[in-house]
Amino acid sequence: MNIKKLILQGEGTTLDFKKTITSNEKIAKSLVAFANNQGGKLLVGVADDGRIKGLKSEDEERYMLEKSASQFCRPAVDIHFEEVYVDDKLVLVADIPESDTKPHYALDEHGKWWAYIRIQDKTVLASKIIVDVLKQSSQPQDQVIVYSDNERKLLTYLEENGRITLKQFSKLIRASYRKTQKILVSLILAGVLLPHTSEKEEYFTQAAGLQAS
Repeated sequence: MNIKKLILQGEGTTLDFKKTITSNEKIAKSLVAFANNQGGKLLVGVADDGRIKGLKSEDEERYMLEKSASQFCRPAVDIHFEEVYVDDKLVLVADIPESDTKPHYALDEHGKWWAYIRIQDKTVLASKIIVDVLKQSSQPQDQVIVYSDNERKLLTYLEENGRITLKQFSKLIRASYRKTQKILVSLILAGVLLPHTSEKEEYFTQAAGLQAS
C-alpha cells in the first residue's frame, strides 16, 4: 500500500486522517459513516494536514478502534487492519468496508444512538430521509415508480429551479412531511433523485438524464 500516494489525495468521502484515537464516541461516528457509505480507510498516525506523525505502538489505537467498532457501533462495524511503515514511522491503516446491514448507529456521550454518513471530508448526522434510504437499500426490492401528480409537480419544479428541500416540496404538494418524505425516499431508491446533505441543509436534485413527462 502506497501511503504517501493515498495521503496526497487528501481527506475525502473514503479517507480520513487521525493523529491518534482519543475518544470511543468520536471514532465510532467515523466508523459508522464509512460503513453507511461506500466504506473507507482511516489512517492513524497521520495529522489532518497530511503530515505523518507515526505511532509508538499500534496496540492502544487498535484496541480503541476494535472497542469502538464492537461496543459503540450498532450493529457492530467490521474493520481490517494493516500496519505500514513510512520513513520509519508506523501508520495503522483501518479499512472499513461498505456494510450490507445498514444503517449503523454510533453511541454518543449522552447514551443516544445516531446514524452518520460521510459527505466529502466530513462526518455528518444522517437525516430521517437518509436513514430510511439506508434501511431500504439493504433490502432486495423491485422499485417501480408510478408518476402521480405529486411526482410530476416535483420533477417540473426541479427542471425550473434545480433543487428542492423537504419543506419546499411539502408546501408544493400541500402534504405532511411524513407523506413528502415517503415520496422522496422512493424516488431516491429508484435513482430518480439525488440527495445532498451539508451541515446546514439537505436538498434534492434530479438525477442526470431524467425529465418530467
